[in-house]
Amino acid sequence: MKTSAPSSSIEDYVKVIYSFTEWQDKPITSSQLAQRLGVANSSVSEMVRKLKDQGLVDHKPYSAITLTKDGVRLALSMVRRHRLIETYLVKQLGYSWDEVHDEAELLEHAVSDTFIERMAAKLGNPERDPHGDPIPAADGTIKLPDAHRMIELDQGHTGRITRISDENPELLRYLAAEEIDLDAAVEIIGRKPFGGALVVRVRALGGLREYDLADEVTSALWVHSDSPHPGCLLAES
Repeated sequence: MKTSAPSSSIEDYVKVIYSFTEWQDKPITSSQLAQRLGVANSSVSEMVRKLKDQGLVDHKPYSAITLTKDGVRLALSMVRRHRLIETYLVKQLGYSWDEVHDEAELLEHAVSDTFIERMAAKLGNPERDPHGDPIPAADGTIKLPDAHRMIELDQGHTGRITRISDENPELLRYLAAEEIDLDAAVEIIGRKPFGGALVVRVRALGGLREYDLADEVTSALWVHSDSPHPGCLLAES
């Protein structure tokens, strides 16, 4: 008997559960899942029961939700679809990086595996999407860069921006306007007094600039430390 394909709702749920834990170890709760999906807690409870019955999640009442091996496998296939579509929209169709998430949400359920693999080949099998999130390989393997949120970094830390959260399109538009992009070299100068903004020196598209960045911004920027000597990245020509 042929197993039916998972519904788009199931695909969305496992993808959100995976994405929540991709960059941190804390598992997602039912209320957090409901908030991210924009649905009622009762709807989440019903779907989580269904996911558990299908062997996609482990969950006990009043505890966090974790994916099983089968759940992770399905989630990574959906993450691959989503991020490849985002990349295609930006590189081939001229979308800006703040526009692609919602489009990819619609398209990822509608196209075939063959379409996705031909899209990947057309793009040269990219390893990350326009926001720096890693794209899982066709076999489900994924390589996360060694990176930390900018808000967690100490004064004098240097590195490169390797990931920018795509949760807030307005923030993406702000960063684009300020010419802060992936791979920009950064140095943490310090924090303004009394819990003020984080002062950061960035070699942005327009050259070397200093920014006062709010916590909402620095929480969305992930930095990879690849400099053996403090400040050397910003000394590059």
